[in-house]
Amino acid sequence: MDVIEAINKRRAYRSLDQIEITDELIKEMAQAAQLAPSCFNNQPWRLIFVRAPEKLEKMKPALSSGNEWVYQASLIIVVMSRREDDCLIGDREYHHFDCGLAAAFLILRATELGLVAHPIAGFSPKKVRAILGIPEDYHLHTLIIVGRKAETISPFLSEKQIAWEKERPERLPFDKFVFIDQFPTSC
Repeated sequence: MDVIEAINKRRAYRSLDQIEITDELIKEMAQAAQLAPSCFNNQPWRLIFVRAPEKLEKMKPALSSGNEWVYQASLIIVVMSRREDDCLIGDREYHHFDCGLAAAFLILRATELGLVAHPIAGFSPKKVRAILGIPEDYHLHTLIIVGRKAETISPFLSEKQIAWEKERPERLPFDKFVFIDQFPTSC
């Protein structure tokens, strides 16, 4: 699979089947993140791969209402970084951007491996910190939920989520996000 194929195939499915999470699988995804670009090669991202069934169970109360579908996940990846571990240029804190790049590389590699890797914002950073022992100075960017796409729709999904399982949500047209030479006055 080439990059454009992985980009086109990647979907944020919520109906998941369990898979075995091996050390080799973790290494494959971590190596993809490791190769992501970062400001001055600082590589500020830190990843926690949560795979032990008892730890996954402990993560459930950290999830926001509406994310009960995550209970079927085989792996939850916590993506985090610290401000001081990356470039600070004026008011620009690059660790946010650089972690996004690393997460994207990881997600594309997971897609290439035939997995669903679905990033979510619906979680309590405070609870995740307590469960996993993460220090306060780390910013938790996302949880990436990993499993295999299920053939049946999860009973935890809303009608809107069910529709998204069946068909990719509409993407913005180019004229809404692509501008040439200058920001338009009509936005």
